[in-house]
Amino acid sequence: MSARARKALAGTDPKMADLIERIGPIDLKTRLKRRAEERPPDAYGALLRAIVGQQLSTKAARTIYNRILDLFGGSTPSPEQLLEASEEDLRGAGLSGRKVEYVRDLAHHVLDGELELDRLDDLSDEEAIEEIVAVRGLGRWTAEMFLLFHLGRPDVISGGDLGIRKAIQIEYGFEEMPTPTQVEEIGETWKPHRSLASLYLWESLAAVPDE
Repeated sequence: MSARARKALAGTDPKMADLIERIGPIDLKTRLKRRAEERPPDAYGALLRAIVGQQLSTKAARTIYNRILDLFGGSTPSPEQLLEASEEDLRGAGLSGRKVEYVRDLAHHVLDGELELDRLDDLSDEEAIEEIVAVRGLGRWTAEMFLLFHLGRPDVISGGDLGIRKAIQIEYGFEEMPTPTQVEEIGETWKPHRSLASLYLWESLAAVPDE
């Protein structure tokens, strides 16, 4: 399947074909599985981890997330536990006041049924993104990374991702980084394998995003 996807992707765009030939085989399922092993396996935990890690280095995000787990006996706190925890304890683990608000908003959305995590797999990409971004602190980029790396959606391209924009600038010889809209337009030719294209673009920079 992965070989067919690479062949189909290469056939859509000479620049992408050159990139695939230069980098060699990338197996989407293997990459996503490896990525999943580094993140909480459940959707709620993955979104909680995404909020904690925003605007932090990989090392700092991991440290703070582990401190939060330590607050709850080493396990991902349930929505109820998050809401019962004091702001002092959460901030003591390394969360900013704003992120305390964000993780609590996530907990509220899950408990109130506004974010039905079990049905995200049944939604289209755009429907799932709409559900996720309704939570404070979860923007479109985070939702797109969740779709690609957690749900394993095969046709995700993030127009706002700086790594993808930089890679396209280099590979396509643009004087400036393309706008998010231009990324979306260029990515139209890569359908329905835009997730694989994203991995190749990140690989060209040797920098996969830490969602």
